[in-house]
Amino acid sequence: MPTIKSEMPLPTIVRILGYAGLMPFIGLAFMVQLADSPNDLIALESLVAYGAVIVSFLGALHWGACFKTLSESTHNRWLDHSVWIWGIMPALIAWLAIHIFIPLALLLLAATLVVQRVIDQNTYRYYFTNQDAASAFLKMRTHLTVVAALCLIWAGLTSLVRNA
Repeated sequence: MPTIKSEMPLPTIVRILGYAGLMPFIGLAFMVQLADSPNDLIALESLVAYGAVIVSFLGALHWGACFKTLSESTHNRWLDHSVWIWGIMPALIAWLAIHIFIPLALLLLAATLVVQRVIDQNTYRYYFTNQDAASAFLKMRTHLTVVAALCLIWAGLTSLVRNA
């Protein structure tokens, strides 16, 4: 069977869905900037909610990957408590974010996305058997993280300036 070599060894659907996930970040950040009240507040609340969902999702990836690698890995991830703890921490941070001052929540979510990306650099090596795929995924994650974090920061700062 011939081997198909591509520059980015991720399925097309992964890339499409990953980048499509940026649309709410970008659209809501623009709404915060351009919409009149109360639509700007609705956009802010929606952006916090969406950011919280994404932060939680990224934490949950660790749990899913650990369950997947239990029988495949020589390194038993069940025993690595830090992975299980880190998998739940983003959800707890996201839950906190939906209960605090919105501009602060947006900045907290942006910081969490960046921290997650840094941590994932070291943990994802356990989850991929193909290092090219791992590199491609982390490259995509970097793009997604930068855009999402910038949108959250932009909306948070815009909100602070508007209400100052």
